[in-house]
Order: sequence, then C-alpha cells, then structure tokens
Amino acid sequence: MKDFKMDKTFSKTQTFEEADRANIFDKDVLIADRLRMAFHLSCTIHGIKEGDSLKLDRTIFSAHKFTDA
Repeated sequence: MKDFKMDKTFSKTQTFEEADRANIFDKDVLIADRLRMAFHLSCTIHGIKEGDSLKLDRTIFSAHKFTDA
C-alpha cells in the first residue's frame, strides 16, 4: 500500500489579520460581485463551464402537483 502524504504547498498557516485581508466575501464587496464569485465557485466544483446552458435534466428531477385525496 502506498504511503500518502498531504501536499502542503497549496496552503499556509495564516494569522487572523492575514485571513481577514484575504476574505474576498467581505461586506464591503457588492452583493452582485459576491453572487458572481459564488456562481463561479459552484460551476468549478460541479465541473460546469460558465458559458454552457444550465438546463435542468428532466430525467433526474420531476415535480408533481400535490392534491388532497
């Protein structure tokens, strides 16, 4: 079995002041910019290209009207 080690080159320990300065979702940033950044992160996480059409796959999701019996 291979020995797995964590790659520590992608992160570093920060002070609280450095973390506050690096916060890109600060209250001073406009809400539209924060939403744009969140959308970009969501697309990156789910492997969607931002220019692609975002249509709902009907084979996975379906909705039916609730009626009282």
